[in-house]
Amino acid sequence: MRGKDVRLDQVSIRFGDSTAVQPTDLAIHAGEFFSILGPSGCGKTTLLRTISGFIEPTEGRVLIGGEDMAGKGPNERPTALIFQNLALFPLMSVAENVAFGLEARGVARAERLRRAQELLELVALGGYGDKKPADLSGGQRQRVAIARALAVEPAVLLLDEPLSALDLKLRQHMRTELRAIQKRVGITFIYITHDQGEALAMSDRVAVMSRGRLEQVADADALYAEPATPFVATFVGEQNVLRGSVASLTGDLAGVDTPVGRLEGRAKGALRLGEEALVMVRPERVSLGGAGINALSARLASRNLEGPSVNLLCAAAGQSLTVTVPNGPAVRDLPEELTLSFGVDDALVYPVGALAHG
Repeated sequence: MRGKDVRLDQVSIRFGDSTAVQPTDLAIHAGEFFSILGPSGCGKTTLLRTISGFIEPTEGRVLIGGEDMAGKGPNERPTALIFQNLALFPLMSVAENVAFGLEARGVARAERLRRAQELLELVALGGYGDKKPADLSGGQRQRVAIARALAVEPAVLLLDEPLSALDLKLRQHMRTELRAIQKRVGITFIYITHDQGEALAMSDRVAVMSRGRLEQVADADALYAEPATPFVATFVGEQNVLRGSVASLTGDLAGVDTPVGRLEGRAKGALRLGEEALVMVRPERVSLGGAGINALSARLASRNLEGPSVNLLCAAAGQSLTVTVPNGPAVRDLPEELTLSFGVDDALVYPVGALAHG
């Protein structure tokens, strides 16, 4: 099996007067594990179903391997789609489930069962072919669904939130399994999720969607360290958000007057003197103590233990701030009044825009 590239050329999707996907350009590389991440209703599943052929774009083109997919239904495209509910046949054996697509294509019984056995070995389920889906765990059923999709040798495998029904531990385990399977088979995976942990852990690149529009496409490190918009900054990971007005612009740095005083950070987007802005800094980049331009006084309100780390919930001039520090004796008996600080390079300053959380 070999993966193919997928390209969206000014694809938009409307249902009546409602626009589900704004005009979108996107290039997904052959053999890439690509995730589309966003909250419910942002258009990510609509985009996936458009790639698979279940929805025709209102405008624009979908190209797979350079070929325009216009007029081609799901069965005519080099894709396979794994749905959220997996849709395994309960009365068929595991091997029969895997071989079902081959049977529909007229492959002889002996050949399709041989192929099913190969694929079960690939997904670490050798010896499970005679069992029924009900006899398997959630993670094992997930792997059967992947084997069934791979049986028809797609160039692109589309996965629509396939881990959402699993418990946390199993989801974390299946992230590793899915990534390993993708590396072994080498085909293009396009993965839909609202779970940032899934997307960041598995993907070569991630597209973040909001309200039918791609906000940013980047690898996990860039999304976390250099979010392009306030929405991406607050959707991927946690942020402290302080509102103020732009007081200075010097090179790529912006000074912002906020209720806790003048703060400085790296400018992101078109900032103008006197206009409103958002200063954002991640909780783990805020330090206890310190001095300088980004030092401020705060009151410790509460502490939440999360095993190896502690979240300190603080208040400063009516602003809520979270500080994440390593767990240990030094943070067990903190005074109520604290000084907090963070580096200029650790703060990002954006024009006011939509946030992911309020």
